[in-house]
Amino acid sequence: MTGHALNYLIGLSRGKKRAVLYFVDASLLAASFFLAMALRLDSFSLAFAPESWAVFVIVLPLTIGLLHLLGLYRVVVRHISGRTLRELAIGAAISSVILLAGAKGLDLFLPRSVPIIYWLLAMVSLGGARFGLRALYLQRQSRLRAPVVIYGAGRAGQQLLASLQGSEYAPVAFVDDAPELQGRDMGGYRVHPTRALADLVAEYEVENVLLAIPSATRLQRKVILERLVPLGLRVRTIPGITDVVSGRAQLTELREVSIEDLLGRDLIPPQQELLDANIRGKVVMVTGAGGSIGSELCRQILRQGPARLVLLELSEYALYSVDQELRPLAVAEDVRIPIVPLLASVTDRPLIEDLLRRFKVDTLFHAAAYKHVPLVEHNVVEGVRNNVFGTLILAEAALACGVGAFVLISTDKAVRPTNIMGASKRMAELVCQTAAAQAETETVFSIVRFGNVLGSSGSVIPLFRQQIEAGGPITVTHPEITRYFMAIPEAAQLVIQAGAMARGGDVFILDMGEPVRIVDLAIRMARLSGLTPVIAEGIRREGAPPEGDIEIRFTGLRPGEKLYEELLIGGAAQETQHPRIMTTTDRSLTAAELKELLRQLEAACNAQDIPGVRAILSAAPTGYVPDDGIADLFWQAREAALPERRSLHG
Repeated sequence: MTGHALNYLIGLSRGKKRAVLYFVDASLLAASFFLAMALRLDSFSLAFAPESWAVFVIVLPLTIGLLHLLGLYRVVVRHISGRTLRELAIGAAISSVILLAGAKGLDLFLPRSVPIIYWLLAMVSLGGARFGLRALYLQRQSRLRAPVVIYGAGRAGQQLLASLQGSEYAPVAFVDDAPELQGRDMGGYRVHPTRALADLVAEYEVENVLLAIPSATRLQRKVILERLVPLGLRVRTIPGITDVVSGRAQLTELREVSIEDLLGRDLIPPQQELLDANIRGKVVMVTGAGGSIGSELCRQILRQGPARLVLLELSEYALYSVDQELRPLAVAEDVRIPIVPLLASVTDRPLIEDLLRRFKVDTLFHAAAYKHVPLVEHNVVEGVRNNVFGTLILAEAALACGVGAFVLISTDKAVRPTNIMGASKRMAELVCQTAAAQAETETVFSIVRFGNVLGSSGSVIPLFRQQIEAGGPITVTHPEITRYFMAIPEAAQLVIQAGAMARGGDVFILDMGEPVRIVDLAIRMARLSGLTPVIAEGIRREGAPPEGDIEIRFTGLRPGEKLYEELLIGGAAQETQHPRIMTTTDRSLTAAELKELLRQLEAACNAQDIPGVRAILSAAPTGYVPDDGIADLFWQAREAALPERRSLHG
């Protein structure tokens, strides 16, 4: 059958397709009867005996009606199965019996073996026609579908294979690391060793790999992805086993590869006594509850069984979103506690004190902050008011209301800051350190300092993903810029445990692992999307095509941006009872020193004196050295002088 004829048949309406099947089946039944007679009588001319055909003319419509009653014309041809053959066998057998009985009843000529031969031929011809059409359809669809290799031939891989029927993907092979699976056939597809992947890609022109390894650890997934990156394949994956077990995802649900799989590491099992210490049976408040860290803190806290969870958030949409997520999560985790969503600003002193007293808050996690470096650099006064004075108001209210534990979420940008955001967060740290030093305080203050979290709002990762989907360019500020990254769930879990170890004024530092060059991250993300990235080392010449699929363009350091981030202000960090939590001692201020510094800072903010704000933060023990933009200007000048471009095919 030609491709045009098959396309014509596929395009027919359901009723017309059924009419075609009636006609084809009637023709095949007639041909089967004729061949049965010819084979039995060893003569084509005798096979046309009128008395034999007289009974078949009666049997034919009865047989078509019988097949209709058996449901054979309701089955979509591309979905036929072994059950269809059974129904065909039954229908053909009954047709043979009617044929024999009719010939005997009408005393017509019909050799006794003809009905048996007719049954065999009818079953083979009708079944063969259907399976032949199915094969042609699937072959046509395969040509239209993208060839894929499934990485992982275990149970998850086999379930994924079954789910791909009728999808946009056409499986061509499995690959698996397990030697006992290699060389076997799974659902008609050979399982190859992973070293054969490059050959499979070349042979079948594969552009996509589907990962079916839900039980793999994050480290194992990272190793696998590092193998795939050089092949330039688009990689998609099924969810991890924890998402499947929790009901958040289906095993056959395909997703883009999570960046946590590339950068993340395996979690260390938490110390339950540390998770429980400040949470179980206590009233817990989280400020900035709708943010990336704040919302994850809420999820982690909820699972530890607090007496009440209070969500404090300035953004109505963010508060609505986290509240709507936490309520079904509480039901799923069987945690029956009140969740209180509150719209409020941390700079509203009377309201903050009222809320802490009204809900009798025991533990406060302060995650509310303006954290986007360029935005705070352009909104200096509001950044300082929220980050510095908001923390001051919360700290003083916590002292006045007898809050048991106060944990400030800080940032690596507070270490020797070159921007207002980092300087304001270092000032917030000084506020908490000074509050902790007050005599006879019931509130245990602590600070937890860490770097970027994967996928947070404002992170480069969501931005890169959007730029890749848009076809580029991917923008990176500087070729040498590096950052620490940590998965949000790991960061939140460590924050809770660090706060439980506090004795007052502690500065905890989370082990962030190794820093990552941002340009390397952009290259990996592009390649895992099946694209060949190209670094543009200068301003792109008008009309000059890139030498790859997507361009990585350097834009220059933004105001206040550093090439490298640090976690320690001075001295070495000391170990704690948790292997990924360290502690350090930083300089603090006396209450009088802090009060005078904050008085000056408040006056400058009230006067909208931005140079004054910068000068005060520079004079304070924050280590703040304003960025003079020299590095940025140097890089822009270098780009203008280097119009070349180099490819990243290697």
